[in-house]
Amino acid sequence: MQLRRVDNPPNPYLSQHAEWLEPPPPARLEICEETSGSILSRNDSPDLPFTWSANPYRGCQHACAYCYARPYHEYLGLGAGTDFDTKLIVKRNAADLLREAFRKATWTRELVNFSGITDCYQPIEASYGITRACLQVCLEFANPVAVVTKGFLVVRDADVLQALHQTAEATVCVSIPFADAETAKLIEPQAPPPARRFETVRRLSDAGIPVTVIVSPVIPGLNDRDIPRILEQAAAAGAQSASYTALRLPGSVESVFVSRLREVLPLRADRVLNRLRDIRGGRLSESRFGKRMRGSGTYWKSIDDLFQISKKRFGLDREGAGSSCECRVGPGEVRTDARPPGARPADSAPSATPLLQLSFDFQP
Repeated sequence: MQLRRVDNPPNPYLSQHAEWLEPPPPARLEICEETSGSILSRNDSPDLPFTWSANPYRGCQHACAYCYARPYHEYLGLGAGTDFDTKLIVKRNAADLLREAFRKATWTRELVNFSGITDCYQPIEASYGITRACLQVCLEFANPVAVVTKGFLVVRDADVLQALHQTAEATVCVSIPFADAETAKLIEPQAPPPARRFETVRRLSDAGIPVTVIVSPVIPGLNDRDIPRILEQAAAAGAQSASYTALRLPGSVESVFVSRLREVLPLRADRVLNRLRDIRGGRLSESRFGKRMRGSGTYWKSIDDLFQISKKRFGLDREGAGSSCECRVGPGEVRTDARPPGARPADSAPSATPLLQLSFDFQP
């Protein structure tokens, strides 16, 4: 398979942006290890149901074109495009930092969310095992956790999650925005296919671990019609609840998503973008609290009605289920991620000198 070329939008935090005079080189995976100064990030967003999140990695191999976390790479002087997919940073001492945090007298065993700006079960977790090590620390201190992931690798840690659920609380939220594998491959090329994610739901549910399926993001005109199929399969696999959020394109994410959409779905791109503007009052994105992860207008109401009807039809509306994985988008409503517009996250700056760097081909 042909390698994706290096392609990043201009970094708004850098004064200069280089343009390639010739075709850019292939984007190759680079892994940089760091000794971090902290692992817990405090959330002060009114949209989120949790205060603390832990990110064992920066960047994500899943390469989802819509990922809201892409701008976080720009804080490091990197790009929000292929840099986010291929220049990954590993926090080797994450578990030790988590243990230190839990030992403090001020810690009150609040729920920790894995992860806010990365997928803690992206492929490199198979080699590094940092997420598992962090979960083992949570088990040691009986500290509740919520995991949000697309990765099948989470089933490897079903034993730890099961023990955590018995002693504290453990919830896994599996993100499945597409029912069709071919479309999913175009928009989130390195993530496991939908069938694999439904298998994740089944295995975790069989192990007695509460699972929520998140249809996130809903991209109007592209995957909104998938909602009934996704929820039907989620229920059949044993999910306890379901939630959803609308596509949001903060900062450089807009150019990355629009470029990918026009590249892989040229005949559908304009329709999707027009639908997106329709639910955003003529814009492609919304940055206000309580509004960023939902839409407005007639078309959005039809999506909301479809979701609510499907959720009830397939028995995924059980009260209290999945609350740790959902996020508030208004009175009585929920969403899955947020940060104040323009805010810099607590752990966004490089905190240590890289220890190791590896390079090899990245296959999109």
